[in-house]
Amino acid sequence: MDKIIKILAKYYPVFLKGLGGTMWLAGVTLLAGTVLGLLVAFLRMSKFKPLSGLTAIYIQILRGTPILLQLYFFWILLPKVLPFEMSDTACIIVALIINASAYIAEIVRAGIAAVDPGQWEAGRSIGLTEIHLMQKIIMPQAIKNILPALVNQFIACIKETSLASVFFIRELTTAYKTVQASTFLTIQPLLISGLIYLVVTTVLSFAAGRIEGRLKASD
Repeated sequence: MDKIIKILAKYYPVFLKGLGGTMWLAGVTLLAGTVLGLLVAFLRMSKFKPLSGLTAIYIQILRGTPILLQLYFFWILLPKVLPFEMSDTACIIVALIINASAYIAEIVRAGIAAVDPGQWEAGRSIGLTEIHLMQKIIMPQAIKNILPALVNQFIACIKETSLASVFFIRELTTAYKTVQASTFLTIQPLLISGLIYLVVTTVLSFAAGRIEGRLKASD
């Protein structure tokens, strides 16, 4: 315990900087992944079968393969195929966003599917186009189903960013490796990093529960 306190007292800026990196990576991943995930979800629900089929394959590949493998894939591939240079951090962010988009697409699709089919019929009966029907009636109701799941996806993003440490991207697990290399101690820095992850994800899980409870109460 004394060693943990001493490490915290001396290296807390390193852990704070690592936590900041983790939250930044997770935030960018969720934000951009949501934008891309919405597009993928709408394409997946398209009545044009080839397009729907391609997006189904996209989702299946990303959900059916290990995320670490995907990080390696984009880390190796992007610098080779793009006509401009990309840093390791940019490659990893792209990989995290693409991975998250597959999960968010399914969250959005499930949220929309949960809306009472009668709402679609009611909107069409008053002459709304598919776009206006989605904007005015379906999405406002679907958001109640989607929001809690998005918070849970943010928690998943926070945990998945730890894999970025394999590529020496500055985040919380990388901070642990930095402190471990400086102190030659393994368990204590690891426990500190684990505790920080636990506190952050517990707070967010509590927030997700409160959001879900309020949305249900509003129904």
